[in-house]
Amino acid sequence: MEQTIEQKQNILDVWNKRPLIISGPCSAETEEQVIATATRLAATGKVDMLRAGIWKPRTRPGSFEGVGTKGLPWLQKAKALTGLPVCVEVATGKQVEDALHFGVDVLWIGARTTVNPFSVQDVADALRGADVPVLIKNPINPDLELWIGALERVGKAGIKNIGLIHRGFSSYGNTEYRNAPMWHLAIEMKRRYPDMLMINDPSHICGNRHMLQDVAQKAIDLDYDGLIIESHIDPDNAWSDAKQQITPEALGEMIGNILWRREDVASEEYHAALEKLRQQINHLDDELMQIIGQRMKVAEKIGTYKKENNITILQTNRWNSILERAFAKGEKLGLSKEFITKYFDAVHMESINHQNKIMNS
Repeated sequence: MEQTIEQKQNILDVWNKRPLIISGPCSAETEEQVIATATRLAATGKVDMLRAGIWKPRTRPGSFEGVGTKGLPWLQKAKALTGLPVCVEVATGKQVEDALHFGVDVLWIGARTTVNPFSVQDVADALRGADVPVLIKNPINPDLELWIGALERVGKAGIKNIGLIHRGFSSYGNTEYRNAPMWHLAIEMKRRYPDMLMINDPSHICGNRHMLQDVAQKAIDLDYDGLIIESHIDPDNAWSDAKQQITPEALGEMIGNILWRREDVASEEYHAALEKLRQQINHLDDELMQIIGQRMKVAEKIGTYKKENNITILQTNRWNSILERAFAKGEKLGLSKEFITKYFDAVHMESINHQNKIMNS
């Protein structure tokens, strides 16, 4: 179903809107449910694009895996009634072909697909020659190279408009979130691709309704370009991911409550004050680097003594003592235990590397 030049331009206008808000049900269940959700979302005036799961990759067999291709005409009808462009997830070349045949405006590649380069390549091959924006979710596991690889494969297929979705990562021991946000990984992707659309998916990070507002606000505070949030006319009875969906009206209220921040402001006073503080940060960073360098030289001397006395590099009791001491001091300085752990882990590994070179020289 070929789109006109005007239709393509309209999609690009929406694609380039900031903030970009995408919402809709986790799964398209019935035509009535899709139409009602789309109509109520459009009525909020807060949503730019309608999403709905047509094919649902589930972890275990027997779960609802989507209505399939028969749901695509429902999205067509919802678009005709509301004017909202539609967005669906694709995981195979055949799904790409079906989605494009039924005039889907934007495609996204899900986390379970991004993790598999063969699947991404299958999707990319089907996209070749198509003129459609594509969003790529981070892989389930915290691996930036897989995320970047998916981006590159889609780019090599000739897709000009590519965006990223941060939906959190699976991690052992995580209990607070459905998928741990691991903000530092998304921030690193933003650093590497500063001009690329990056939107946040609070629904899949949280796995519940009560945390959505806080996660969405944090994403906006970190200069994300928009949000993709699941919405359903009857969330408690949704056929999939019921706990994390909200009604269209709750979605509208949530978007209205977000404090939308600017990346910059035209104020000489602001820029002068910020520059002064940033120079202080630069000087402190230089001092930190000098001190860490000195610490490594001391570690190398320790490595020499260990080598001469045939002692192992890792001394577990000493490492535990360092951490406990750091936790106590860090708490007094307002530093979180999480930060202290990550910082000292990095310093410790660098120290081990330096001592290892001494041991094996």
